[in-house]
Amino acid sequence: MLDRSPVRRGRGTAQAIRDTVAFAREIEALGYHRFWVSEHHGVPGVAGSAPAVLASAVASATSRIRVGTGGVMLPNHRPLVVAEQFGVLESLFPGRIDLGLGRSVGFTEGVRRALGQGKDAAGDFGAQVRELLAFFRGEYPGMHAIPGEGLSVPVFLLATGAGAGLAAELGLPLVIAPAHGERAMVEAITRYRSIVDDPYVVVSATVAVADTAEQARRLLVPEAWSTVYSRSHGVFPPLSPAEEILALPMTDRERRRLEDTLAGQIGGTPDEVGDRLADLVATTGADELLISTSTYDPAARVDSFAALARLADLPVAERVPGARVSA
Repeated sequence: MLDRSPVRRGRGTAQAIRDTVAFAREIEALGYHRFWVSEHHGVPGVAGSAPAVLASAVASATSRIRVGTGGVMLPNHRPLVVAEQFGVLESLFPGRIDLGLGRSVGFTEGVRRALGQGKDAAGDFGAQVRELLAFFRGEYPGMHAIPGEGLSVPVFLLATGAGAGLAAELGLPLVIAPAHGERAMVEAITRYRSIVDDPYVVVSATVAVADTAEQARRLLVPEAWSTVYSRSHGVFPPLSPAEEILALPMTDRERRRLEDTLAGQIGGTPDEVGDRLADLVATTGADELLISTSTYDPAARVDSFAALARLADLPVAERVPGARVSA
């Protein structure tokens, strides 16, 4: 489960952080394999800004599930600091910590300026990842990352099609979403697998399961609308109830964008979602699915993940042997 600590209108950012920790306990109880948090800065609708800190809180509140990041945006940090932070996490919670790395440098110019980064900071992403790996391996000249050095912290690379080449070059697990369409994603995965001796592919998807397709669609509407709104206004707002959003006087362009966003997500009844996830795994050969779902009603989100957990034990696992669903 990739949880971005979504802010719900009227509940505030502090509550969003507390909701993430409570949600992690629910997800662990449902039997999921991983719980990842994200890094966003200056976004009114997303409270997850300090992934290492939040991962520590989640790991403290749980006992079995793996906890990690999807991801730490490495251009915003010095690799030494990330190696030290995740060395601390792995020391506190041995065998339970993952480190997912991304290359985003901030949503707006103001955020980038506050972080001390320019638009071109991601251009050195490959060198930054290599430096981080060198700290973990004890291979950085003249410097030791204490306590990260020598610890086994799995490193995942979050990438679009273009970035999959770096994961292949470094032999790292690839986390990928159909950001530029399913065909481009499959082509990137195929190239990755052709290079890596021991490939591992995690495919990310937004999923909602409910008793009816319409109910599932309404679960997806709040985040989909905030995404559409951000494209028009430059601000990702807190989530609102679906019925209020659908009653808004949208422009034709906004309504078209909302429908396009929803069309790229997976929602429906258990049977419908099971079929679509099975097709996704069959098409991509995914070793693991990373699921994200943000909606206004926290209880409805838990119900959706409970239904998905039941699916993972039944048709999906039978139709596609070896596929694992991660929250």
